[in-house]
Amino acid sequence: MASAQVIVRGYPRVRRYPPPPQYNNNNQYNNRPTGPENRVEAIKERFIAQQLQLSQQQSRIFFPLYHEYQQELSNIRKLKRLNNMNTTNGADQVNKDMYYETEMLNVKRKFNDAFMRIMPPEKVSQLYKCERAFNDELVRQLSERNGRPVN
Repeated sequence: MASAQVIVRGYPRVRRYPPPPQYNNNNQYNNRPTGPENRVEAIKERFIAQQLQLSQQQSRIFFPLYHEYQQELSNIRKLKRLNNMNTTNGADQVNKDMYYETEMLNVKRKFNDAFMRIMPPEKVSQLYKCERAFNDELVRQLSERNGRPVN
């Protein structure tokens, strides 16, 4: 787990868990609704903070940017999914699909540059590895629950 030094009455104490979420005035965390998908996101955030060993200050800077990154990718994925469901012309569907893939790549490039400004390249690389590892483990566990082995 991530560790951060906290000075308590002159003695350093190592805290072995990510910093608590920052709540707004409405006692909500980033105005996110509660639900299973948000519980998974919270677990993912803790996992990333732990793996990247982010300090509390780094977490405060990193996670709002990471949430924006995730939101933009999610919006593009939704549009891509709608395109795949609603387009009847095959050529238009393929062209729009390529457009959405390009948009996803542009978002990733934009945020990669932003991540590089706040973290060293090694941690940015570790971020992408952590995301893949988390998603792979999530798929594996869900498959096991459903009784289907993952190849």
